[in-house]
Amino acid sequence: MFKTFRTLTRLGARTLASTTRVSTTLLSTTFASTLAATLLGAAALATSPAAAQTWPDRPIRIIIPFAPGGGADGVARLLAVQLEKDLGQAVVVESKAGGNTVIAAQTVARAAPDGYTLLMTGGSTMSLLPLTASTPLPYDPFKDFSPIGMLSKGPYLVAVSSSLGADTLADVLTLARTKPGAVAYASNGIGASAHIGMELLAQRAGVQMTHVPYKGFAPALGDVVSGRTPLTMIDLATLGGFAKSGRIKILASTAAQRSPMFPEVPTVAELGYPGYEVETWFALYAPARTPSSVVGKIGELSAKWLATPEAKAALAALGQEATASSPDAVTRRIVAEQKAYAPLVTAANIKTD
Repeated sequence: MFKTFRTLTRLGARTLASTTRVSTTLLSTTFASTLAATLLGAAALATSPAAAQTWPDRPIRIIIPFAPGGGADGVARLLAVQLEKDLGQAVVVESKAGGNTVIAAQTVARAAPDGYTLLMTGGSTMSLLPLTASTPLPYDPFKDFSPIGMLSKGPYLVAVSSSLGADTLADVLTLARTKPGAVAYASNGIGASAHIGMELLAQRAGVQMTHVPYKGFAPALGDVVSGRTPLTMIDLATLGGFAKSGRIKILASTAAQRSPMFPEVPTVAELGYPGYEVETWFALYAPARTPSSVVGKIGELSAKWLATPEAKAALAALGQEATASSPDAVTRRIVAEQKAYAPLVTAANIKTD
């Protein structure tokens, strides 16, 4: 009898332990499921129509992938000031330079799609980097972002240090043709619009020049002025006071038409390269799946501001032309530029790490 009792006791203990383990497992599974459901519910709530109706109720960030002091920084800060007035919330411009604009783009692509983290960038990030990246990008320009609209566009200026002793674009190209690789030019990064623009010019002219990439135009400018890297294709906002200082000579504009700021400066097309046109442009993006009402509101306020004389004058001072557009127009521009520049990128073997 006692033997039977001990056997039953052992069986009962094992059954109790087994039951306890099952209960613990069920409890853990239930907790994990509840936690996952809670997190998913919170994420859904953040992008729900109700959340969109209360937007914005806290500060907004506009992230730019370039160093402070350039054209992107200037355009973003002008927009931020206006959005603060219109929305009644602080709008902060944050620079995340580096990684050939990948760091900033990835930050926004992974941000909550709630309208509080935006990206302002141009063709370098969306059109060109997908063509030049040697490894897969951590973002897709078409799937990971909701375009809000264009903000501005403008020409680059081909500028040279006075120390080079070149008075015209023809002088620079003759020197490059005579001494292949001897002329070095600065850009704001490998695969950036200015890099592609200069390679396009070199290809059209049949010359070889040495590319020296920098982390933005602002860091490059000092070396251009000193003559260490004497040539560049740069935006007016970065060139600033150096444009009329005599230490740098502006040789040409890359736009289809002459710049109103420098009507005496010919275009590259006028100087013997018909059809040549390279622009710097900026557009605003939100993470994909941002509520359409939020995207539409930002786009509406941006377009309204861009239509004002004050915005046009402020952007013109940066060498930019106010250019509002629909989200679809931004996508079409990216597609068109990728198609246009793909052969050049392949021929010049331009690769970014």
